[in-house]
Amino acid sequence: MMFDAASFIEESAQKMKDEIDDIAIIACSGGVDSTVAAVIANQAIGDKLHCVYVDTGLMRKDETKEIQEMLAAHGLNLTTVFAEDRYFEALADVTEPEKKRKVIGELFIRIFEEEQSKVGAKYLVQGTIAPDWIESGGGVRDTIKSHHNVGGLPEDMTLEVVEPLRDLYKDEVRDLARQLEIKVADRQPFPGPGLAVRCLGPLTKERVHVVREACAIVEEELEAAAAEGKIEIPWQYFAALLPVRSVGVHGDVRAYGETVVVRAVQSLDGMSARYSTIPHEILAKISTRITNTVKGAVNRVVYDITHKPPGTIEWE
Repeated sequence: MMFDAASFIEESAQKMKDEIDDIAIIACSGGVDSTVAAVIANQAIGDKLHCVYVDTGLMRKDETKEIQEMLAAHGLNLTTVFAEDRYFEALADVTEPEKKRKVIGELFIRIFEEEQSKVGAKYLVQGTIAPDWIESGGGVRDTIKSHHNVGGLPEDMTLEVVEPLRDLYKDEVRDLARQLEIKVADRQPFPGPGLAVRCLGPLTKERVHVVREACAIVEEELEAAAAEGKIEIPWQYFAALLPVRSVGVHGDVRAYGETVVVRAVQSLDGMSARYSTIPHEILAKISTRITNTVKGAVNRVVYDITHKPPGTIEWE
């Protein structure tokens, strides 16, 4: 049976209207799932909904501004928490990938808890979709979606959880987003911990700046190539910064810079993936732009030709 996006939105909004009789809060990441959940909840309960977006300092280039504009366009009541300094302080000297995720997730929950107590929310709306709880065995239900791999809400935070998208899959959520005219309907996946998982080794503002610029260049060049019909747009495409220094030449001077790896894959659902075959001329342009943009910091750009399995899509 065909999925009827318009009917789903109407029924879901009505159900939330009947169910939510007090203040509700939602963590908006700017991703398609949380945005769709927020827009439907806003249709249902209006001013009773408080949206919280946390700028961790680990976001993509210009992302905070784009998210604020997009959510404002849908009339959402949004609080932006600028927490970059808190995150970098908490992540100083943390290099182990799982520890990074844990620190980021726990701080996110602390900040979210602060915002929840300010507004006195009784309900938590989440953009959880079917693969989220299927992958986690269907057990842990009280997790904040954008960090559902790093632990749940504090035990004393007694919020009633509302999950309007719980039984849907990604393609159906994208159908809803198109129906609701949400700009991120076809946005590529972005990890909850943000650029932290694309910056291997120590997390400093300088290194995150490098990977942010490199990711923006990869996105721009591959999207331009796809628009010109040179490639099929990959399912996911980005850059990661490796803590691997090698000798290079800048002008007449030998310099030690780090290495950027470019990753682009085709996948249906993220469970398995094949690396995208990108023409060398496009890769060469990406390489030149990256090394010119972050002069001195990076002197080598490589392309990852590993499928999943054995590799994962992200590097951490």
